[in-house]
Amino acid sequence: MTQPSSRRRFLKQSASASLSIGGAALVAGLLESPSVGSPIRHRNQDIVTGSGQYQYRVKHQFVQLPSEYSWQTTHNVAVDSQNRIYVIHEGRENLKDHPSIFVFDEQGKFIRAFGSQYQGGGHGLEVRKEGNDEFLYVSAYQQVKAFSKLTLDGKEIWSKRAPEESKIYNQEEYTAPKKVWGRDRFMPTNFAFLPTGGFLLADGYGAFHIHRYDDNGKWLSSFGGAGDGTGKFNTPHGLWIDDRDKANPRIVVTDRAHNTLQIFDLSGKYLQTIGGFGLPANVDCQKDLLLVPELGARVSLLDRGYQVLAQLGGDVERVRDTKGIREEESMWVDGKFVHPHDACFDLNGNILVAEWVRTGRITKLEKIS
Repeated sequence: MTQPSSRRRFLKQSASASLSIGGAALVAGLLESPSVGSPIRHRNQDIVTGSGQYQYRVKHQFVQLPSEYSWQTTHNVAVDSQNRIYVIHEGRENLKDHPSIFVFDEQGKFIRAFGSQYQGGGHGLEVRKEGNDEFLYVSAYQQVKAFSKLTLDGKEIWSKRAPEESKIYNQEEYTAPKKVWGRDRFMPTNFAFLPTGGFLLADGYGAFHIHRYDDNGKWLSSFGGAGDGTGKFNTPHGLWIDDRDKANPRIVVTDRAHNTLQIFDLSGKYLQTIGGFGLPANVDCQKDLLLVPELGARVSLLDRGYQVLAQLGGDVERVRDTKGIREEESMWVDGKFVHPHDACFDLNGNILVAEWVRTGRITKLEKIS
């Protein structure tokens, strides 16, 4: 396969799954449900999404770029120990000196930018504390096909391509990759950090494998590959370590095109598949909550048994049925999501959401005490 799998096709294929998920959470303050092509805009009132103890005030466009920069499809968002916000966007391949990573303070004020080497392929981004220091882990797909470890101000510690020891990939992926897609290609998407040391890297758009590395970025092993959804994947786009049970941590993988989560033990042994999602894209965890952004127009919160506690900003049917909504901001509805691609908790239990939309968007869901 020499062309990328269409995410729009994924959205269409997931329609029946999305419809079966009991409806999205209502947004407080709406007088009626929006109809296709007739978005309801709210400019002068607080919009609240969720219910019960899981209610959040919606603040779209929470971070703003300086005038010399522009978004091109925001992909991932992370926070550090100072609650600073890091955002990676895909970037434009033809703008070599335009940064792909932006940093903001917790009020959304711009601090700095870097990462022009990821332009055209910026994708995954996580912050990891190692001893007394913190580092950024970055993955890039398209023509870049690499993953890196950086300091928080953008200095590169190391950068690596496809793991040749795995013997999975076309030979050119190891030294001189091209912008070619396929199951023998390397298209890394997201990271998870193991409590025993080292990290996992999802090849979510390439060979559909989950790779295991040590702390220095040395490849150790892999599991998964393309398959039926019971230990094998169709777009294993995101992953995280569910450590809510400290004695029994689990690897959670978002098997996006299967509309499921797959659960593994830390050795990579398959345990179970959990259905009922609409293109789940990534995972985060804080205290008792598991956070799952879904490209199918909502963000879900799950309990320890992977049951849904709340669904935030849901606009599943309208987004599914509205052609061109990703490209046209005038079709977006305040308090509703279009395509959540990543989400994370900040230090105060608020949620930051990055959306896969043409002009980029970062939304803050501010927790209501």
